[in-house]
Amino acid sequence: MYKVVHTSRLYEQIVQQIEESVLNGKLKPGDQLPAERDLAQRLGVSRTAVREAVKTLREKGLVEAYSGRGTFITNGTSQAVRQSLDLMVKVGQHEGSPHLVELRLILEPGIAALAAARVTEEDLVNMREAVAVMDRSQDDPQTYIEADLDFHLALAEAASNPLILSLIDSIVGLLREQRIKIFNAAGGPQRGQIHHKRILAAVERHDPEMASQAMRAHLEQVREDSQSPAKRKPPDKHRPPRSRVIP
Repeated sequence: MYKVVHTSRLYEQIVQQIEESVLNGKLKPGDQLPAERDLAQRLGVSRTAVREAVKTLREKGLVEAYSGRGTFITNGTSQAVRQSLDLMVKVGQHEGSPHLVELRLILEPGIAALAAARVTEEDLVNMREAVAVMDRSQDDPQTYIEADLDFHLALAEAASNPLILSLIDSIVGLLREQRIKIFNAAGGPQRGQIHHKRILAAVERHDPEMASQAMRAHLEQVREDSQSPAKRKPPDKHRPPRSRVIP
């Protein structure tokens, strides 16, 4: 029923596959979608792409997610109006706007501190997995960027606050665009990995202050790199990436 995705806009292809499955009757109202990690592995995409697709499907009224139960196909009649910060910030703003960095500096050091205090072993597994993928994908922009998003998603999940998770979900499109620019800055991925590993080490030590400081240092580096002229050739958004399944 599910096919490996071959596109730069991964979440849109996931949305399309699920919409087609609903239209042809393979998925019916009340049917439950596979768990996030399982669906990501079946499709060969990141967990972030799956979350973005589910968010889009919810906005279209095609699915509903229930905490602790999962995500289910609806009858399509409920059209919830969910205003996204992603859209609000994008209106009238250019790519690489400093507003996103400012928002992250306010929000993410606190998220890192909460994650250090509340992290579970499952959260740590997800963070370590994302860091490992970034380590081996520094010449593969799409894989690196999706793993980077997954690392920050895992931190937000570890904070154990559903409002924080919803806020991160709402700006994931902006975060992806920012990471594309940073990846193309000379040495950007390498500097990013130094900071990711420091954040991970602080969370592993359950040290909120250290985690907050490490995240703030990372975001200051993001601010600097987002202002730097690109030194790499930008990734071709129209070239299908190699099929992959995140381990």
